[in-house]
Amino acid sequence: MTGNRILSLLAHRLAILAYVAFALFPLYWLLKVSVTPNNLLYSEGIRMWPSQTSFEHFEFVLKHSDFPVFFKNSLIVSGSTAVIVTVLASLAGYAMSRFSFRGKYWIVTLMLLTQMFPLVMLVAPIFKILSPMGLTNSLTGLVIVYAAFNVPFATFLMQSFFDGIPKDLEEAAMIDGATQFVAFRQIILPLTLPGIAATLGFVFTAAWSELLFSLMLISGNDAATFPVGLLSFVSKFSVDFGQMMAAGVLALIPACLFFLLIQRYLVQGLTAGAVKG
Repeated sequence: MTGNRILSLLAHRLAILAYVAFALFPLYWLLKVSVTPNNLLYSEGIRMWPSQTSFEHFEFVLKHSDFPVFFKNSLIVSGSTAVIVTVLASLAGYAMSRFSFRGKYWIVTLMLLTQMFPLVMLVAPIFKILSPMGLTNSLTGLVIVYAAFNVPFATFLMQSFFDGIPKDLEEAAMIDGATQFVAFRQIILPLTLPGIAATLGFVFTAAWSELLFSLMLISGNDAATFPVGLLSFVSKFSVDFGQMMAAGVLALIPACLFFLLIQRYLVQGLTAGAVKG
């Protein structure tokens, strides 16, 4: 029995290790190509690591391309969208969790319907709406669109966290003289920090990697985000894989740092409700 348990545990650990290696291999290959000199990209064939490494691709991306502009635009759009959506979703999720009001069912149904339409089908109507307002080539327009599409899901996400907090805590605070808003701000909101972190992470990632709307609504490099900027490394007759991969590695840094900052709350948020007691 002991031997079988050891074999089972070993097989389980090997399966996890194989899955992690499979998941991280694209990132490893991204880094490998980004440090491979141009003269070795095709001459060496497929190797697990180049015989020589160079940071020439990173130097070109940072000094001789518009990537810093794309990078800044993505930070502005993703950060603004994450904050706006999280604030709105927190308030809406709390209302959905704690209050019963006329039309609540239809509001929930409408929010669910917004998640069912293919995004490609909505590009033309959104462009027609934003164009007269001068928002088709601006970061503000992108933030509005991203926020509109992320608020419904984020609201349901936050509602699930508020549903897990007993109403007795608020009632006890209001008995002691606190208002509903004070009870929400001082008692409920701190308890939902894991949920807020999870929502922030989800929305930031969704806005950071979104391509369709940024490609269709932005026509110039001044307001382009980095997913669109990566296409600038694709010319008519060739693709600068080294520079594209270097830009991809740089684009991963803010997302990784962001998740490191909220990791403590994110893990709690993702595992909330997984076990009872």
